[in-house]
This record gives sequence, structure tokens and C-alpha cells, in this order.
Amino acid sequence: MPATPRTTVKDLSAMKARGHKITMLTAYDFPTARLLDEAGVETILVGDSMSMVVQGHENTLPVTLDQIIYHAEIVGRAVERALIVVDMPFPTYHLGIHKTIENAARIIKETRCQAVKLECGAAQAEIITALVSAGIPVMAHVGLSPQAVHQLGGYKVQRDEERLLNDAETAEAAGAFSVLLECVSSNIAKKITEKLRVPTIGIGAGAVCDGQVLVVNDMLGLTNGYVPRFARKYADLQGVITDAVTRFRDDVRNGEFPGEAESYK
Repeated sequence: MPATPRTTVKDLSAMKARGHKITMLTAYDFPTARLLDEAGVETILVGDSMSMVVQGHENTLPVTLDQIIYHAEIVGRAVERALIVVDMPFPTYHLGIHKTIENAARIIKETRCQAVKLECGAAQAEIITALVSAGIPVMAHVGLSPQAVHQLGGYKVQRDEERLLNDAETAEAAGAFSVLLECVSSNIAKKITEKLRVPTIGIGAGAVCDGQVLVVNDMLGLTNGYVPRFARKYADLQGVITDAVTRFRDDVRNGEFPGEAESYK
């Protein structure tokens, strides 16, 4: 039986044209990435959100290029079908065009991933064009920029319609194959989605976008502490894991594990 073909950036555009919604989730390790791929999500993001949900930092800024390449290489080995997009960490695309291309090329070359994502406004159009010209597909991240959290004064819904429209349209014109909209009011997200030829992926941007993305830890109920309002919890794995570990602890203490079935003679 032939293998299912890998999802491509052109496939995402075709899905928008047909009105088929795109699904995207984050992954940072082999078993999670394999499960997401087998479940049929079209796109997997190796996000700098790992800084918070994997490494325990308070924001995305501490993640390094080497760290994200390490996780992306693991995810790349697990995935056979989904398109894999990798975040370019801060400040790997703020160091000049030559260095940005070098950093993005490392991501593509050292992993089995197909595209990079960068948080950008109209000012980054030249960088997008340079990356695309170098053969590196780019997803643009518009709206709330977690990497600029200090500049923005916190995580706030973005409502500057003129700026957001300009950022999205400029990113498309520069060659981005998709635009991710984070924490954008739904009416503005609707206008952007209708204006762009490339697909929009929403996270806290309403149901009108061409697709949706969530941090997998949030939707599986694995996140400790703050979870954004836009993240629907589809499972409570934190409770499941805590229960399993508690039962293991009790069985060991009570002499009930290992039993005969788990022992060798």
C-alpha cells in the first residue's frame, strides 16, 4: 500500500480554495509528533512555545537556535505525512539578511522539516523575500508577537486594523505561503482572510480563519499555570498522569508491584 504523500504548502492553498479547514498543532518530541501525524493534522509546528511548556520559562525568548533544531530534528523523524513548520527563535532573524538565511538554512538542512515561521510586520518583508528566494518556505506570524512581549506590554488582543491588514498583505506580497494570526479580533481576522490568497491560520482569532492552531499541551490539559482563553481543553492528561503515578507509587509501597506477571523466573 503506497505511503500517504507529504502535505505541501500548495496543498494548504488548495484547501483554502476548496473551503476545507486546516488543522495545526505543536509538537516537540517523537511520540507526540507521531500521534499527531497519525491522527491526520495537516501541519505540525515546532514552536518556540517549548520555552514555556517544555523548559518552564515565563516567555518564548530564552529558546536558542540549537535547541529548536534539536527538537525539530526529533519531530522530523516521527512525521511522515504532515507539513512541519519550525519557529525561528528570537533574535535569529534580526541579525541581517545573510545571517537570517544561514540560520533558516540550518533549520531546513539539519531537520526533516519543510518551512520556517517568523513573527513579522511589514518591516520584515525584505527578510521574507530573501528566505523565499533562497528556497525556504515562510509562514508569517502577524498580530500578537510573543517574542515582542516586553515591547507590547503583555499579551493583549490586537485591534489595529490598518496595521494588521498591512502586515498580512505585505507578508503575502513578500512570498509567505501562509499567515498565522494570533490574538486578533475576529472581525479583523475575517477581513484579512477574505483579502489574502494564501491561507490564514488562527490562534485566538475566531473561527473565520482558514485553519486553526493550538499548543498541544494546552489542548491536552498538560499545561501548568496560565492557559489562554482561546485554548479549548480536549482532555485532562494532567489528571490522568497524576492518577497513574499515584497508583504506581502506592503499588510499590504496598508490595503489589511488580507482581508475578511483571517478573522473570
